[in-house]
Formats: sequence, C-alpha cells, structure tokens
Amino acid sequence: MATRYWIVSLPVQSTTSSSALWTRLQEQISKNSFDTPLYRFNIPNLRVGTLDSLLALSDDLLKSNTFIEGCSHKIRRQIEDLEKVSGVNSSSLTVDGIPVDSYLTKFVWDEAKYPTMSPLKEIVDGIHVQVAKIDDDLKIRIAEYNNVRSQLNAINRKQTGSLAVRDLSNLVSPEDLVNSEHLVTLIAVVPKYSQKDWLSSYETLTTYVVPRSSKNLHEDNEYAIYTVTLFNRDADNFRTKARERGFQIRDFEYNSETQESRKQELEKLMQDQESLRSSLLNWCYTSYGEVFTSWMHFCAVRLFAESILRYGLPPSFLSVVLSPSVKSEKKVRSILESVSDSSNSTFWKTEDDGNMGSLGGEADAHPYVSFTINLI
Repeated sequence: MATRYWIVSLPVQSTTSSSALWTRLQEQISKNSFDTPLYRFNIPNLRVGTLDSLLALSDDLLKSNTFIEGCSHKIRRQIEDLEKVSGVNSSSLTVDGIPVDSYLTKFVWDEAKYPTMSPLKEIVDGIHVQVAKIDDDLKIRIAEYNNVRSQLNAINRKQTGSLAVRDLSNLVSPEDLVNSEHLVTLIAVVPKYSQKDWLSSYETLTTYVVPRSSKNLHEDNEYAIYTVTLFNRDADNFRTKARERGFQIRDFEYNSETQESRKQELEKLMQDQESLRSSLLNWCYTSYGEVFTSWMHFCAVRLFAESILRYGLPPSFLSVVLSPSVKSEKKVRSILESVSDSSNSTFWKTEDDGNMGSLGGEADAHPYVSFTINLI
C-alpha cells in the first residue's frame, strides 16, 4: 500500500475541458512515469463565498491540517501499539470497510454529513471541532488505560525486583515462620557473597538466637533470604547487630487476609487492563475511520479553496491524486507542469514568489496547487 500521496489541482483553460485535460495527463503519466498511480479526486461544487472569507480561511488551513493529520497518526500509532501488546495480527486499517488508501483514491464527498451549500468555514470548523473532541476523548482513554498499567507495573516490580525491596509474600509461607509469645522469626536479606559469613555468625550475633534456625528460602542474582528464629526481647538488638555486619532484616508479617486481598487486587487489575485495552482498541478502530474521513473532506475543502485563490472564478480545475515513487518525483512534477497553463509557469517559479505555490504552506512553488499527505 502506498502511504505518501500528492493531491493536486490543475487549471482547466477556457479552450479545453477537464475531461480532455484528464486524458492528456493520463497519457503523459502512462508514457513517462507508468509506475505512478493516478486517480481523479472528485470535489463537488462547494460554496465559494467572498474573496475575503477565502483569504481568512486560507490562514487557518495549514494549522488545522497539521492538527487533523496529527490526530490521525496518533490513533494509528496507538492501534499499532495495542495490537502488538494484544498479540493481534496487524491488518490494514479501513474506513467503513474500505482500505484507507482506497478511500482516498476513490473519494466521494459525503453530502449528508457536509452539505455543499454550507459555508467553507462552517465545514472546516465542524471538522476541527469533531476531531478535537475525538482527540480529547483519546487522551482520557489512554490516561485511564495507562493508570491501570502503571499500577500493574508497580506490583510486578515489587514481585520481580531485588530481594532487598521486592514483596516477599509469595516467597515466605506461614510454615516458615514462628510467631509465639516468646519467639519470633525474622527475615534476613544476605548478599550472595556473604552467605557463608551469615551461616557462621548469625547464631552469635546476639545471645538469644535459636541454634540452627536459619533456612534459605530464596535467591536471586544478588541476594538470598534466610529465616532466623530468636526470642522476641532480643529482636531489636539482633537487627542492629545484623545491620552492622551488612545483613538487612526485612519487616515482614504474614497475613492471610492481606495476601488474599492482594491476590484479588492483582486479578482485578489484570482484568481491568485487558478490558480497557480491548475497549480502547475497538474505539481506536472506529475513531480512526471518523478522523480519516474528516481529514479527506478537509483536504477536499483545502484544495478547493486554494484552487479558487490561485485560478480565480468560476471554479475550473482538475483535481487528481498521485503516488509517485521517490525516484519518479521530479519526472512527475515536470509532467504536471507541462499540462498546466504554461503562461503561469514562469511566474510561479520566480524566486520572489517562491512560497506562493500553495497558500497552504507547501515549501515548493509550482504552477498548480499541490500538497502532500502521509497516511502513516
């Protein structure tokens, strides 16, 4: 699928017709750049209004196009990210079941949604408001999804981080602990290189340690966790002595209710994440179609307005869509210029008027209206 297109309007002179110009352009493209797809871009007769209104509108066209195009790309990227995370096979995006490139190359104006008798500014403002609403909704939905993801990531970090900081609840069982009126079991985090030192010294760190009570529960790349049982009254003193030897005593108390609550919280967050991801992906599919449809109608209005400002009234121009390869661009530009009104070519190529080629802000000047759209 081509992803980069030119939308172009060529002036139709009084001595010819749009059909004749279309045939001539087809012949030239077929003869000199046969690998360049070429399509008609059908724009209805829109309401022109006054010259002042067109000039005022042209000032907003580029800014609005940047925003609408940006929203389209943002949703597309979100879809790609969600499909990747969900393990969904990425497929070509569609607009009402039509591939996006086909929607562009076979564009049909939606009269019901955008009445042609409406002022151009009203159509443009309506498109901008609609896309802005979708953009705001996207931000809210992404924030909600990312909030749940962040909570899950925080839990996972606790579950998988270093033994010095991670949650120990799934590593320590009730059978590993002694907790009575006089005895208590502490959890020691011992650097792996200090395990021999721990085993040879923990019984003598303080007076009231139960001999041979230390048991290795788990190890990671840096640390091992050991239990040690001693008299309650000696616990604080043992913590101090252990710290002096480079051993960390983790505060830990096993609570079955807390453990069950954490498990339920984790399961709920995972369900919420999956639900929000699925909902967001489906919403993105739908909203991408709405934004893309709005964008193409905006491009039609933009091309119409710029063509009127360039060629004058009454509207008389041929609108086309092309997708030349990078190596064919210069050749296609030359073809487009050759079928345009040659009397204007020199004027539009002068340095003094270099940026007048397209009032929408295209960098290159041409004797015809042209701008580029990127589908991705």
